[in-house]
Amino acid sequence: MAQWNEPRPDLTGFGAKPGSMGGLDARTTFDEGLRRHMLSIYNYMTSGVLLSGIVAMLAANSGLALAMMGSPLRWLVILSPIAIVFAMSFGANKFSKTALQAMFWTFAVLMGLSLSTIFLVYTGGSIAATFFATAAAFAGLSLFGYTTKKSLSGWGSFLIMGVVGLLVASVVNIFLQSPALMYAVSFLGVLIFAGLTAYDTQRLKEEYAYLKGTEFAGKAVILGALSLYLDFINMFQFLLAFLGNRE
Repeated sequence: MAQWNEPRPDLTGFGAKPGSMGGLDARTTFDEGLRRHMLSIYNYMTSGVLLSGIVAMLAANSGLALAMMGSPLRWLVILSPIAIVFAMSFGANKFSKTALQAMFWTFAVLMGLSLSTIFLVYTGGSIAATFFATAAAFAGLSLFGYTTKKSLSGWGSFLIMGVVGLLVASVVNIFLQSPALMYAVSFLGVLIFAGLTAYDTQRLKEEYAYLKGTEFAGKAVILGALSLYLDFINMFQFLLAFLGNRE
């Protein structure tokens, strides 16, 4: 991996020869490109979350969320975003950047429709409070992932196994209906997706060294935004299940 964040061996500080300063210019250009790359990811991710929130509120206020609760449309809305995530993740090389953009915005809208049902379960005040708490936690964790010098690569396998465990426990609890297991899953879910937020941020930052100047760089922005969107939304949902006040 390119050691872009390490001091250049040919720079010797104050006593460096003038010819060595070309490396500093290259590093400055790289850092500016990295900042633009990460800012684009955050802009996409934030826009997607806001779009989902707007769609969720409109669907709840219009009665569409209530209508979906007892209809097959609910399952279509729940499963379609999962299908889009798999299509974007495994078919990124086949799709154009424009196609990935369209899929991302479609995903955000469908997620908004899926999330609209939380307004039927939790109070509006607790939803708002949980959203802002999640936003604050996400910002802090993402900043940590971006600035830390410690490699978080070892977290990846552990966190993915944790996600699989959460899915299995959630399916089991559909049949058990255990409040204790629900709270345990929610608590662990918050911790796991908090870790993924920091891990994914560092991963996306380090990937830029390989993507710079390639055709795939534009697609990577959208895929990166999707990863961070999923981290944010899942952390929000688990935190809401753990702390939210029910209607």
